[in-house]
Formats: sequence, structure tokens, C-alpha cells
Amino acid sequence: MAKSSAIKDAEALLHSLRSAYTATPTNLKIIDVYVLFALFTGVIQVVYMAIVGSFPFNSFLSGVLSCIGTAVLAVCLRIQVNKENKEFKDLPPERAYADFILSNLVLHLVIMNFLG
Repeated sequence: MAKSSAIKDAEALLHSLRSAYTATPTNLKIIDVYVLFALFTGVIQVVYMAIVGSFPFNSFLSGVLSCIGTAVLAVCLRIQVNKENKEFKDLPPERAYADFILSNLVLHLVIMNFLG
């Protein structure tokens, strides 16, 4: 009996999340897809390392940290670009995108340095 109410609660939660997400602006949805792509690429690299091996371990670490870092920076971009976020109300979106590009450049320069 409790399981059926838990399933109903889960269905209600998923329905409310889906209906709330449909009201999300398109630019935030694009950033969400980018975050999912970055995380999925990191997962693929970890699975590949588990199957094949991690001979050049610094290359594996660089790839995974690049994916994770890019995803984190994209989440920060999403927070800054979101119009409903009161904390970044005065920040123009162009500045947020410029910060994202610059921080990605620094991240990937550090990763390229780590590769050797």
C-alpha cells in the first residue's frame, strides 16, 4: 500500500517538474543540454578507461577534468543568465557569456599544461 502511494508521489513530482521545465526559456534549455553532453562525455571516458585501461593516466585525468570543469562552468553560466535569479539581476548576459568563455579558456590552458 505504501509503495503505491510512493509511486503516485513520484509520478506527481515528475509531472510537476516536467510542467515547470516547459516554462524554462530556450537559452537555459540549450545550456542544460550542453551540461548533459559534457557529463555524458566524461562518463564515456570513464567507461572507456575501465574497459581499455588507463595507460596515459594524465591524459585520462585531463579529459575527465575537462568535462567536469566545463559542466561546472556551464552551470555557473546558467545561474548567471537565469532571469529569475535575483542575485545576478544587475549582471548583463553578455558579461556572463564573456566570463564563461574566458574561464573555459583558462581551464583548457591548464588542462593542456597538465597533458605535458
